[in-house]
Amino acid sequence: MNIKVFVSLREGVLDPQGQAIREALNRTGYSNVNDVRVNKVFEISVSGSKDSIKADVEKFSKELLANPIIETFRIEWGE
Repeated sequence: MNIKVFVSLREGVLDPQGQAIREALNRTGYSNVNDVRVNKVFEISVSGSKDSIKADVEKFSKELLANPIIETFRIEWGE
């Protein structure tokens, strides 16, 4: 089974990389870009059914892939 784990900064957490990209876009003529947020996507292949691995995937996402203090995550389950 293939899954994707999307990790994003929490609302209110500054995103300096996103700000730098927005400023670069504005400087190169894309002045209508107001905000950019940079996110991470982990594409992971796992064995087992969703029911049997759900707790493990949520646990390693929380403990290893995302920093729960400043980031949130969501899991997209594939086939």
